[in-house]
Amino acid sequence: MKLRCLLIDDEPPALQVLCRYISAINGLEIAGQCRNAIEALEVLHQRTIDVIFLDIKMPSIIGTEFLKNLTHPPKVIFVTAYRDYAVDGFELDAVDYLVKPVSFERFFKAITKLNRIMGLEAPLATQGDAPKNPAFVYLKVDKDMKKVFVNEVTYIESLKDYVMVYMAGNKHYLVKQSITAMENLLSEHKFIRVHRSYIVSLDKISGYNGLSVQLGEKEIPIGRLYKHAVMERLQ
Repeated sequence: MKLRCLLIDDEPPALQVLCRYISAINGLEIAGQCRNAIEALEVLHQRTIDVIFLDIKMPSIIGTEFLKNLTHPPKVIFVTAYRDYAVDGFELDAVDYLVKPVSFERFFKAITKLNRIMGLEAPLATQGDAPKNPAFVYLKVDKDMKKVFVNEVTYIESLKDYVMVYMAGNKHYLVKQSITAMENLLSEHKFIRVHRSYIVSLDKISGYNGLSVQLGEKEIPIGRLYKHAVMERLQ
């Protein structure tokens, strides 16, 4: 038996992460992806859904209110950047409450709990079962969605409402995306936020000290608020 999943999130990067996680676990299939409650209601009227992965802050209506208005809701796992609604989520009988950025391990734990509640066998897949092809993401560059291979990304710099994605071979792309959204998108890969304005690839770090990390000849500052987490990850 495969559980039919409905994904509801108004951030495309978050949907991409969920899609990759779901595709790496046996027993799950994506029955729909929606950006808001109106789209989700149409899917729920047309298809049988076993579990909803539901964001909190969305256009028109927040996720908890959307769930309250469903007469016979499927199982729900909240996936959100906001911790403040966790109590509300569990009062609505949510299976789990995941805070972005969500690691694969945490997602897998939620699916294991879901299967147990539904009386199903534990999921068989692990992170190592994910496809071996080079990982990639789609980023909005100008008016196009550009396929970018994750292992070619060196670091990312915030530029207000945009980010500059620096690649191997001196390539770079200006992307209409916040750095927090990029952090969520890359959460399953080997990247770390070292500063409010920078995310770097762990594989590309050639050295570090208490103030910065080095990527070849490029030096990236370590922010005070990020220093402890960075040092723990690198040591």
